[in-house]
Amino acid sequence: MELKDQRALVVGLARTGAATARFLAARGARVTVSELRPESTVAADAAALRALGVRVSCGGHEEADFLATDLIVLSPGVPLTLPALLRAREKGIEIISELELAWRFLRGTVVAVTGSNGKTTTTALLGKLFAHAGRRVQVGGNIGTPLISLVDTARDDTVNLVEVSSFQLEAITSFRPRVAALLNLTPDHLDRHATMSDYVAAKARLFGYQQKEDFAIFNADDSYASQLAPEVRAQRFWFSRQRRLDVGTFLENGWIVYADAAARERVLTRDDVRLKGEHNLENVLAAVCAARLLAVPAENIRAAVATFEGVEHRLEFVTEINGVSYYNDSKATNVDAALKAIHAFPGGLIVILGGKDKGGDFRPLRDALRQRARHVLLIGAAREKMAAQLADGFPTEMVETLGEAVQRAAALAVPGDVVLLAPACASFDQFENYEHRGRVFKEEVQRLAGKRAS
Repeated sequence: MELKDQRALVVGLARTGAATARFLAARGARVTVSELRPESTVAADAAALRALGVRVSCGGHEEADFLATDLIVLSPGVPLTLPALLRAREKGIEIISELELAWRFLRGTVVAVTGSNGKTTTTALLGKLFAHAGRRVQVGGNIGTPLISLVDTARDDTVNLVEVSSFQLEAITSFRPRVAALLNLTPDHLDRHATMSDYVAAKARLFGYQQKEDFAIFNADDSYASQLAPEVRAQRFWFSRQRRLDVGTFLENGWIVYADAAARERVLTRDDVRLKGEHNLENVLAAVCAARLLAVPAENIRAAVATFEGVEHRLEFVTEINGVSYYNDSKATNVDAALKAIHAFPGGLIVILGGKDKGGDFRPLRDALRQRARHVLLIGAAREKMAAQLADGFPTEMVETLGEAVQRAAALAVPGDVVLLAPACASFDQFENYEHRGRVFKEEVQRLAGKRAS
């Protein structure tokens, strides 16, 4: 793909947009960035890009910029329904995601992971598995480092472990991972995708450009994922917590077993997995399947899994104060993720929920909260909707801020309890992203620990 002297428009100036603009400018493209937010919110990035010769337009999207370009590259947060994009498409201007742009230049093998929940944990674990086997690895995508930022450091022997979202997949035109894994599908991002069917279709695009020599991995226990499998061209493999499989990974008599057409092998035991929650066992099963498909030895997998304690903001143990444990699951940005977090504990929970509503139904949380929670604290823009849907057999209370929620949880908790942040919502009402929310939670907990120690 020739970029020199091409007119390129980058839409969105968050982390991905800034990285994309730098990549294009370095290859001689004439780059414009269009950002909806006012310049005061992106001043540092805007100044740095202008120093590279990039034109930056903030405070709204000018349709003229979309029509006077050769290529449009979208940041993940930009919907394809943006009116200026529709006009550009009518004019025949190419519109792709940053994921697609990176793919066209990336060297090495790509292993891509998507799903409603578990993407980050599975992708991070895959990075550990391949690294422990001595492979040259890079981990990025939706997990934190944009894939475009990894292009320059990739080599032919690199294994690129990539977390991908439905937003990124909407605007791919050739992205073809060697191994693609779909972990699960539950209602999410329905504030962006009009229907659940649209959301599933976006996820299914992960497999759309694979060929018969590639591998596609599906959750055999997930009905949506299973329905997509017959349509793919790649070789199909599976993982399951619930039953034995002919090909893929499954749990049998306390062992995680990998099977293919040639043989079955015991890779590691259930007890080797240190992560809490049955959902994390599914993540391990998916990662083991992908690693074995690319010839990572079982002994390397076993050793890496045994030392893997998870990722930040995903059922992350923060500390214990006066016999009360505090867990940060800020990454639980939808109802299903929050349910999995709640089910990871037997009871004695004080749960902090709330944030920006993504169009979900919070009523499926009621049974789990009734069984395991002593108290529920609600924060953020969705708190009134949550209060209305969750008022059923357990005490709920609305508070203003996350800091206030931590203070109130500490006042309610008794030794043996767990205070769990599992919002079931996006973070953008009060925070920059879920990482920011998780950091604030941990800071508030550590502040509380300091007070209790003094």
